[in-house]
Amino acid sequence: MSTNTVDLGNGFYDHGVATPISNHRGIVATVDGEGRNIALVWLFDHRGCYALLLLDAESGRSEEYEVPFPSGRDCPFSSILSSENRFYTHFNSHFCEFDPAKREFTFFCKTANQMAMGMTEDDAGLIWSVTYPNSGVVSYNPKSGEFKDYGHVHKENWPQYQRSVAADDTGWIYFSIGNTASGIIAFDPESGTGTQLIPASERGTGTADVYRDLNGKVYGRALRGGDDWYEFYRGTGIKISKPGERNAKPIITSSQGLFHQNFPDGSRLNVCDTVNKILEVEDPKTGKVTRHEFDYSSDGAHLMGVAAAPGGTICGGTAFPMRFFSYDPVKDAWFNEDGYCQANTVVRQGEMFYEGGYVAGYLLEWDPSRPWVKTAKDNPDSNPRFLADCKPDIYRPHDLLAHSDGKTIVLSGTPDYGYTGGGLFFWDRETETGVLLKNTDLITDLSVMSMAELPQRKLLCGTTTSPGTGGERKAEVSELFIIDMETKKIDWHEVVYKDAEEYTDLCQGPNGLIFGILNRRRFFVFDPAQRKIVHEEFTMDTFGKTNYQQGPRVFVHGPDGEVFILFEKGITRVNLSNFEISLVTESPVPIGPGGDYLDGSIYFSSGSHLYSYKLT
Repeated sequence: MSTNTVDLGNGFYDHGVATPISNHRGIVATVDGEGRNIALVWLFDHRGCYALLLLDAESGRSEEYEVPFPSGRDCPFSSILSSENRFYTHFNSHFCEFDPAKREFTFFCKTANQMAMGMTEDDAGLIWSVTYPNSGVVSYNPKSGEFKDYGHVHKENWPQYQRSVAADDTGWIYFSIGNTASGIIAFDPESGTGTQLIPASERGTGTADVYRDLNGKVYGRALRGGDDWYEFYRGTGIKISKPGERNAKPIITSSQGLFHQNFPDGSRLNVCDTVNKILEVEDPKTGKVTRHEFDYSSDGAHLMGVAAAPGGTICGGTAFPMRFFSYDPVKDAWFNEDGYCQANTVVRQGEMFYEGGYVAGYLLEWDPSRPWVKTAKDNPDSNPRFLADCKPDIYRPHDLLAHSDGKTIVLSGTPDYGYTGGGLFFWDRETETGVLLKNTDLITDLSVMSMAELPQRKLLCGTTTSPGTGGERKAEVSELFIIDMETKKIDWHEVVYKDAEEYTDLCQGPNGLIFGILNRRRFFVFDPAQRKIVHEEFTMDTFGKTNYQQGPRVFVHGPDGEVFILFEKGITRVNLSNFEISLVTESPVPIGPGGDYLDGSIYFSSGSHLYSYKLT
């Protein structure tokens, strides 16, 4: 697709939205007040969940209803269609109700922090929500309008995911937690207290699950996929063998992937595609499929990072939805395709372009000279081609290094949900083989956030104390370490800064020195030969925070060895002689994910847009 770049003045250009579509965060097939079949869709773009889309299944006509509270860049992770045909969700510390009969939001209320990971309806018709990260519990009575916020009812020293919630026929609530340690909490609505029902010996890394049976009781497993089953009733649990026939009470609820397809009249919502904007409904009696095109407003998906690619383009990925894009500055045109993963990290090596992707620590190789062929793990002719996944050791990539040897790619990041401490993955392009180092091969409980190449096939690695999503932060401080790429052994490591939470980014400077950013607030120069800091500047006082994303790309190398640093407020340059940082220019927009140089310009992103600054 083509675009029309906008000149913002002072050397800045807005090249437009990379992915001009939104993602759904829950879809249900139901009826409106006149009995017409409709689909309800939570819409999510870089701003968060901004609207509920109502689609008429008979005509394809669309209507949008603005969410009645600030999205805060948050969005639904759970929603529920009640037995009374009301649609509920809970995010950005607000619970809300949408009534399709009235075609309006009929209730919303601010709550304790933050968003529902699980919801249910009890036998009295009350709607229950349990929230990340500290197990906040709320209830709403649609008949009386009574809303209760019980606050946080269960404490852990890690953020809790409550992916399933159920109520027995006496009104007790049970919810699972994960991911650092699974568990099932019984909540008493009368006392407002929660009790852990699973013994410590049965709590594993992952999550538990629960479901309501038609017999009025709740059943659950201490660990999803495990064999420790329980029967729960009136706030207590007894261990049982695996239940026989599962007779789950029908409740229309799920995660952000909720897709309830059955209309009350028996017809079926086969397709509700917000990417291609297609709606398909099937009449099971005749087999006839009705297809409609629809539209909606969108500010576009947020960008994850950009890098210069072979062929003179700027490429990267967006989420959500997970798309791959390429922008051609000469033609002022975009190429946009369905992505295999969330491209957290991107880098060029030679005539190839590489992605390090969430989920599962994927490594993909794209050849821009060949036609695009959608990635399939088992198809070697895919383009991008699937090379490896690194789960659970790397799940959410944070850096991707293309070594100057022209053949080695190194991927780093945090581990799988609930785990602490990430690994390193080395890919050899010549032999097409990879070596994955586990956290136990590196520094326990830390993950590699940033990397820089050193002489003699060494790497300097900057770590982060951040665990995998929903994991427990165990290390008190991050370290720098040097690893030998041949032996895969650490030569040196040290706590250089006692306040180090993460080494946000590293890059090569002059004379064998390494430039670094600590905690987005401090610039430093590290001498690998002496293994010490030789210069530092607390940049928070002068320039504020650096730009950021899961793969931040803070440093940008210019054509003549210059080093630029991207801050939220603007672009700076490092004096290579005395290491002083000077402001090149303030940006008209907050600078977000970085960042690369191409043909006289520095490219970066902000929200859903790609921008550039023309160097003079």
